[in-house]
Amino acid sequence: MEYRTLGRTGEKVSTIGMGTWRIGAEGGHLNPREVESLRRGFEIGVNLVDTAEMYSSGNSEATVGEALEGMRDKVFVATKVSPSNLGYDDVVAACGRSLQRLRVSQIDLYQVHWPNPQIPIRETMKAMEKLADQGKIRHIGVSNFSVEQTREAMESLSKYELASNQVEYSLTNRSVETSLMPFCRKENVALIAYSPLSRGNIQDSLVPRSLVEKYSMTSAQVTLNWLTREEGTFAIPKSAQAKHIEENASSVSVRFTRREYDEMTGGLAIH
Repeated sequence: MEYRTLGRTGEKVSTIGMGTWRIGAEGGHLNPREVESLRRGFEIGVNLVDTAEMYSSGNSEATVGEALEGMRDKVFVATKVSPSNLGYDDVVAACGRSLQRLRVSQIDLYQVHWPNPQIPIRETMKAMEKLADQGKIRHIGVSNFSVEQTREAMESLSKYELASNQVEYSLTNRSVETSLMPFCRKENVALIAYSPLSRGNIQDSLVPRSLVEKYSMTSAQVTLNWLTREEGTFAIPKSAQAKHIEENASSVSVRFTRREYDEMTGGLAIH
């Protein structure tokens, strides 16, 4: 298992975490298999789990909460507030509901899921800082923010530092490499990649066969290894099956050479 420091937080979290989009979508009922899969991830050392109040109408958070039973101290819990809830009072209320569904007293990383141009980011960040002052959240992050929006979020914080920006990043969507990734690296803001396996749509032809054979990895493992080649980058593939969680976690048990990373990067176009 590989662990890295998440931005400026000082927290060591697993480079490969677990995403929960669409988990808990079975008509509001907890799925025991999904719960056990997440618990298996915690057991093997995957300590970063990411969810959102928006996912499955809150049932994804409830699934994570069930999986956390007896294991809270081992896990770095991240969730997100919806763009419709970014007003000051709405952020505070949404956090309270997430805490209840997750069955925790504190959220490790609370993120703005999407920016809302109708609500000033300064107002949202003020509420985030209030929640941090109250001990309800530990760190503040954003998601789907551009360079300009990330900078504004950073400047809107008066007492705390921005920990992370969660964005879509995969072999088939590399737009963050142009400006956002360099900016985050310069500012020591962690970049958390969601949909890192492009929702299962990455063609094997995009993954060098030489790396698959040399390192005895699957195409998905090679992809995750490549995506997290930079120190400040993390990936949160969806984790609904224990065997996939184990496979994802072992994708960074060994690192490619710089030349191999460069060759793989150079052979792919930025979209």
